[in-house]
Amino acid sequence: MAHALTTPKKAETQLWIDDLFRQLEEIEGKAEIVDGGIFLMSPADAWHTIVSGLIYAQLLAYQKKIGRGIAVSDNGTFRCELPHRQSFSPDAAFYVGPDVDMGPFPLAPIFAVEIRSQHDYGAHAERVMAAKREDYFAAGTMVVWDVDLLSTNLVKAYRRDAPEVPAIFSDVEIADAEPALPGWKATVREFLPGNWKPAR
Repeated sequence: MAHALTTPKKAETQLWIDDLFRQLEEIEGKAEIVDGGIFLMSPADAWHTIVSGLIYAQLLAYQKKIGRGIAVSDNGTFRCELPHRQSFSPDAAFYVGPDVDMGPFPLAPIFAVEIRSQHDYGAHAERVMAAKREDYFAAGTMVVWDVDLLSTNLVKAYRRDAPEVPAIFSDVEIADAEPALPGWKATVREFLPGNWKPAR
């Protein structure tokens, strides 16, 4: 009896999630499915767009070099199955998993980049970003970059096996995404805007 009662509920939940993904396809701009609804994200500013594109270019070069995986640019949609979250839309990412088609990526990326916008500061923003990193790791992501263009500590690389102790890279250093992307390195200065300078 218990199985008979729970199976329809699971099926109904899946139909509801599938409907949210259909709605997501109709949205112009960036959004994620969180807490049972579609969460709209702020439009990217100029620096954000430049940096995400340059990081993607380096990931694409890595993809071509190793001959596997998929480098993903800004606004890609990745499905996940967490109690309160069903999708991610990172600013750049690298995916390794089942073949993809016209729908969203079926799994979370192994590497995700989150670039801070001008509103991603303060105690509340820090809690929100920390919670999202926890979601990434719970969904299977191995490394998450927190890119802060207003700081000299430009890249904080959080790893699933040490989620509270990031590796920190400045503009004069070479960043990595180990162990998610073995052998990949990115010179931080090469993905910064030409007129970049830290605000703090």
